[in-house]
Amino acid sequence: MTFEPLASDFYGYENLLADHEKEALATLRSYLETEVKPVVNEHWEAATTPPGIFKGLADSGVFSFAWDETKPFENSAVFRGFVALELARVDASVATLVGVQNGLAMGSISVTGSPDQRAEWLPKMASGEVVGAFGLTEPLSGSDSAQGLRTTATREGDEWVLNGSKRWIGNATFSDITVIWAKDTADGQVKGFIVPTSTPGYTASKIEGKQSLRIVQNADITLENVRVPESLRLQQANSFRDTAKVLRLTRAEVAWAAVGNSVGAYDAALHYTKERIQFGKPIASHQLIQDLLVKSIGNITASLGMVVRVSQMLDDETQRDEHSALAKAYSTARMRETVAWCREALGGNGIVLEYDVARHFADAEALYSYEGTREMNTLIVGRALTGLAAFV
Repeated sequence: MTFEPLASDFYGYENLLADHEKEALATLRSYLETEVKPVVNEHWEAATTPPGIFKGLADSGVFSFAWDETKPFENSAVFRGFVALELARVDASVATLVGVQNGLAMGSISVTGSPDQRAEWLPKMASGEVVGAFGLTEPLSGSDSAQGLRTTATREGDEWVLNGSKRWIGNATFSDITVIWAKDTADGQVKGFIVPTSTPGYTASKIEGKQSLRIVQNADITLENVRVPESLRLQQANSFRDTAKVLRLTRAEVAWAAVGNSVGAYDAALHYTKERIQFGKPIASHQLIQDLLVKSIGNITASLGMVVRVSQMLDDETQRDEHSALAKAYSTARMRETVAWCREALGGNGIVLEYDVARHFADAEALYSYEGTREMNTLIVGRALTGLAAFV
């Protein structure tokens, strides 16, 4: 399939991709443009997930780009970032669905699971046969998860008994498994568990009334004496430091998704302003509109340069927590500005789903907050700069 560079990639960062990566990205783009984009506004308004989307995404290869038990990555971290951008350019909710499955759930098993666990679960998840979720955040614990986790895990023979609750867990209303992070009552350390959602005592209820990422089915999870065997404890997850290894990998891809959400809003605004006629000519010919478009592409280009470099550092094994934290904090802040300028360019039509910008505008708020708020990521970077921790 022919690869056509994005016009919004103003400095041509996609040229860094290998030919086989460009072909894979073109295949994904074709699927998203023909099968997903035409239905996202309908499902966003209804707060439903398009049926069959996991199978379609799996068939496009998106779940196998990141993790492979039998061989090294065939694709670079920069390519995987462009996948996140491409998904979010069409719809940030779809990017989040993939991020939860591919980055958080599969990533947890890949990074902290045993070889047997990886061999058992990753192929099923890559094919879309098994859908996963990631249960870390709790009703009373978000940014302080490292210390404030209240969900407990108690060992009883060859089983673990889990009790507690989780909140904001994406995919959890229909997932087959959820990776649950809980504090071991014996040693106080955070450990991870692969929990089949059919396990007695596990319940998930949809969070209603969201005004952002409405296609994502976020849930409240209750765990009441949920028993899982030792074989489902992630064997390499022995403290929150191991949980953080997963978050380090996924935080950078949220930054990429923020750039993609900006690109989606910008593309829609550029198309609209070239078609919308006022005073006898396209409004894109007016200086004030061009100013909004230029500021938007400036934000996109600056953010894209940052996330490309962070992904290159991941490939080079030189990326540290503060690198991904800065990318996430900066890119989401610039995204907030960009989607607002794009909405402004459309005037009143900027709040109507039909023109796409409204969806990107609303979804920006969730991307800005999840996987570490701007403030928390700022503290991570500030600690690296000064050598002093400013955490409460």
